[in-house]
Amino acid sequence: MKASRLSALILALSLLASCGAPPPEATPTPSPTAESAVETSTVFTLPRTTESLHPILSADKVNVALVGLLWEGLFELDQTFNPQLQLCQSYAVSEDGLTWTFYLRGGVTFSDGSSLTAADVVASLQLAQSAQSRFAGRLDDIGTIAEQEGAVVLTLRTPNAALPALLDIPIVKAGDAEVPPGTGPYRLTETPEGTVLTARPDWWQGLSLPAENIPLVTIQAADDLISAFDTEDISLVTADLTGTSTLGFAGDHAVWDYPTTTMVYIGYNCRRGPCSSADIRRALDRAWDRTTVAVALYSRHAQAATLPLHPDCADYDQTLAQRRDYSPQVFSQLLEEAGCTQGEDGLWYQGRSPLSLTFVVNTDNTFRLSVAEYLAGELTKSGVQVELQKLSWTEYQQALSAGSFDLYLGAASLSADFDPAPLLTAGGALNFGGYGNTNTLNLLSAWQAASGSARKTAAQTLWTDLESQVPFSTLCFKSQSVLTHWGAVSGLTPTQQNPFYGIENWRLGS
Repeated sequence: MKASRLSALILALSLLASCGAPPPEATPTPSPTAESAVETSTVFTLPRTTESLHPILSADKVNVALVGLLWEGLFELDQTFNPQLQLCQSYAVSEDGLTWTFYLRGGVTFSDGSSLTAADVVASLQLAQSAQSRFAGRLDDIGTIAEQEGAVVLTLRTPNAALPALLDIPIVKAGDAEVPPGTGPYRLTETPEGTVLTARPDWWQGLSLPAENIPLVTIQAADDLISAFDTEDISLVTADLTGTSTLGFAGDHAVWDYPTTTMVYIGYNCRRGPCSSADIRRALDRAWDRTTVAVALYSRHAQAATLPLHPDCADYDQTLAQRRDYSPQVFSQLLEEAGCTQGEDGLWYQGRSPLSLTFVVNTDNTFRLSVAEYLAGELTKSGVQVELQKLSWTEYQQALSAGSFDLYLGAASLSADFDPAPLLTAGGALNFGGYGNTNTLNLLSAWQAASGSARKTAAQTLWTDLESQVPFSTLCFKSQSVLTHWGAVSGLTPTQQNPFYGIENWRLGS
């Protein structure tokens, strides 16, 4: 068990009601235009708030969106969640997979002109381990972080071949600056008119940028963000369009979706009731119409999935995934193999009793509530009695903690290495169903430790085991969005951690 990640995933669980980690949301109401630091004729502007801009310590969603313009990490995740070398030039791993040595790229300078050093990286990663960091828990499996002859050495407690996927943490210049210098393509510049992002001619990547200056418009609240975007005082915003109390942006705008690690899934009570049988869980796994969930109910802001990692990931096995696709025929066949019979009344029976399931969902998110209503209705049509309990967030938490369910609809933001341990391990932060299987945990550890061609083989073995045991059923992975005004910009390729990923390929409108 990767207990070291539990604190982060307990936080992820606390965000189930908002389906992962969406930006601040509020019901749109008329409000004054956000005070702008620039004239409204500016071609391209971005929002910021009065909260902290520190890339590691800030929890403000609007300000966090700016991080990719000012700071960089050892690695950067692309749109398939594959880590690409950034400030790290190369790395080496010990034979036991526990010691990682990262060699830094030469010639990299911070925005104040000073050179990047291993000491800066060590200080940044240690700060990221602290409780006040938004990355708290991500590096808990790391025992030590140290500088060694100009390199950075990380010692792990358990092997994790996907460690680079967790190291897209912004690197800052060591010190106590409120807004520390970064190595990114822009620097913060204070002018009499306000704060501006200014392109750095000394940026180590040497790529051309779409704008020399990007003024920042200060907003005070979510309503200000809506107003500033609707009146075109700002050119771009990020949003979770299927989140709780989704921000209502008016007008006609372009939407650029990007994949996230937020998994929507069905959890089963593996301790008691009908779902304590793996045979019943296998049957139910074939009853979920994932495509309808992702395309219709999430308005295409999700991607259907049957495995517990995003379909764009390299370890996602399409052949194994298709074996678990929605099939009413296979569902009925597997129920029969589980010992159930269908009566003349169309109901499925276990012995003399109808197959009856208690399905719980919280009512805070209208999209997820619609999913639960649809799936419960489809089960009912197939002959399974379903009691759908629509609970407040507090009642929902209580039901999960007490195991007062047969099924529940949940959503959780997984780490970028898609570690499902919290759903599988005894005492796991998301293991409300009480699943426990030593073989599954051994296969999970083998996958996490494997690298190269062996990793794909280990992944297939793990997915096959989960297909057999079905401790939970993945339905889809949510997408979030970047909104721009029509013609303002083109060529966007946003990612979960950086809406400005590939900004050198952007083209600004006239």
